[in-house]
Amino acid sequence: MISGTFYSSIKEEIRKNYIAVFEQDWPSWLAGIFIAVIALLLFLWDTPWGIAGGYKNWGNWILYGAGLTDKKPFVPWLHPMSLSNFGIFAGAFFSALMSRQFMIRKAPPLEYAKGIIGGLLMGTGAAFSKGCNVGGFYTAAGMLSMGGIAMMVGLGAGAWIGLKYLLWEMENIPVRPMAAKKSGGKIFGAGWDKVQPYVGSGLLIFIVGAFYLFSAVDEAVLGGLLFFGFLIGLVMHRSRFCFVRAFRCPFMTGESEMVKVVAMSLMIYGMGSAVIKWSWVKEPMMGVYHPFFLGSLVGGLIFGVGMILAGGCASSTLWRVGEGHLKLAMALVGFSLSNALVSKMITRLNLNEILGKGVFMPDVFSWQLTIPLFLLFFVFWAFLAIWNEESEKFVIF
Repeated sequence: MISGTFYSSIKEEIRKNYIAVFEQDWPSWLAGIFIAVIALLLFLWDTPWGIAGGYKNWGNWILYGAGLTDKKPFVPWLHPMSLSNFGIFAGAFFSALMSRQFMIRKAPPLEYAKGIIGGLLMGTGAAFSKGCNVGGFYTAAGMLSMGGIAMMVGLGAGAWIGLKYLLWEMENIPVRPMAAKKSGGKIFGAGWDKVQPYVGSGLLIFIVGAFYLFSAVDEAVLGGLLFFGFLIGLVMHRSRFCFVRAFRCPFMTGESEMVKVVAMSLMIYGMGSAVIKWSWVKEPMMGVYHPFFLGSLVGGLIFGVGMILAGGCASSTLWRVGEGHLKLAMALVGFSLSNALVSKMITRLNLNEILGKGVFMPDVFSWQLTIPLFLLFFVFWAFLAIWNEESEKFVIF
């Protein structure tokens, strides 16, 4: 009787925790904290978090496979950003399976076109700014690179332009939305909904096993990048965390929630980075290569338009593909191709000198001024968004 009660209580506790972790959305503020902490762990583990380099690697493989380049690219499973990107996808896929939310999500034909065009624009913008919304904005700002602030301004301007187009599209091109449908098929005699958590558990075992395999061949750093990416994908999917919302919502609905979350996350990330760099745990100029200010500003503008058309940024494209969005899969292909091609074009035309070079905030303001200025800047951004939510001053919809 006692053992039966003990077993029942454990089973009930597991069920409650499963529901809390996988069936209930995580709060955005918690995700912001988790992402900042994981980004700092990535920095300490090896290198600052980035995504565009992984897309570029995939694009180079497409070009190589099509015979458009003779140079064989770096193997994806040994490429740091490619591997962490796969981790983000796998983490989101795992989360979608465990919450029984994975399904193939189709879209109207126009949305696929917007996905491809948006991806092409994001890849182009990331090539100019030497990073996407993560590497060029979030991580750049967190690494105290002036390019991150310039790209932030460009992203805001690009989001405004993209929303202006969407407003015109809504008024002139009516589109019937397509609802996602869950598969009613059977796998080994069981419904897909019942099978998903078991598939997800298998994926988790695979990711953990991959880490140990990398470690066994003296590549523990690569295994760690895969696992940290997996954690980021899990956090983003469970919380529906999306950087696009921080730039889209203030203009579209006035909502300030994601601005506050991203600002808070960046303050944690930036202060952690300052401790690491000021104490020389890592070389201070590490992660400071973003072209200030022209490249970051123009790249952010182009990227901002693209992320609005695609409906996702570099990171949310990965986790949304992980839950089955076909439109974002088109954006991923477009991003990869254009980033690889435009990066080659920029190098071939010797544009890097014109676009600018990495500028480290403490070199401009000193360490003593950089920290309070950094914090005040993002506090101001959050309060500006709150004021806009109340006044609707910049809402265009």
